[in-house]
Amino acid sequence: MRILSSLASVALLSGVMTVAGLVLPAQAQNNPPQTNPAQTNPAPANPGQTNPNPPSQGPVYVVTSFDVAAKDFDKALAILQPFADATRKESGNLELTVLNEVGRGGRFAIVEAWRDKAALDAHGPAMKALGDKLQPLIVAPFSTRPYAALSVAAPAPDAKLDLSMYVVTHVDVFPAGKDEVTALVKQLAEDSRNDKGEGRFDALVWTEHPNHFELIEAWADHQTRETHAGAGHTKTFRTKLTPFEGAPYDERLYEVVR
Repeated sequence: MRILSSLASVALLSGVMTVAGLVLPAQAQNNPPQTNPAQTNPAPANPGQTNPNPPSQGPVYVVTSFDVAAKDFDKALAILQPFADATRKESGNLELTVLNEVGRGGRFAIVEAWRDKAALDAHGPAMKALGDKLQPLIVAPFSTRPYAALSVAAPAPDAKLDLSMYVVTHVDVFPAGKDEVTALVKQLAEDSRNDKGEGRFDALVWTEHPNHFELIEAWADHQTRETHAGAGHTKTFRTKLTPFEGAPYDERLYEVVR
């Protein structure tokens, strides 16, 4: 593994939206100091419940994806390391988790969370600078999307997120079915938090397209993730979701970059 950080905002800066990340996730550290909000996974007042705050008022989540040539992986990390360290100290930063897709060394996903849109906007110049430095290595440009919480909870007390298997899933459904799917996604998140090995299960909704959802999961290992995939509530979700899907179910496996 390498480092953990956050590129999610990078794409946001350029007006594009994506998922990418590097440097150990803030909430993945053991016994994070409570005085630093950047070290905890943001959660609504009632963990596991819907966050009623619109993006302008409540936490803003960003998922950024981008590719570099596999041969340039180490060069990318050398640029991302100092950026990640600095970003996690910024005012309003709640999370910066950098992920590398399993089996694809050059593909990154960054998961970010900010106190509000103002904090995210203030981070813009730093993200643009990062994008400029990485540009020579980029194979597929930043794809960044801003999200609001649909169902977000604090990580499991015993979760070791820095060693977890992450799963990031993009769910795209036809607009006419968004209300039904919203209920299905919330229920899946709430049910999945009771599964063995679950460290994190957050459901987000794309602020610009409410018929698009993002699932961010962390599992103790491959086996617990597979057990969850075969659980009754997971299969029920997939079965009920299928008629509404506007695109194939986009589920990808990641490991934390440290």
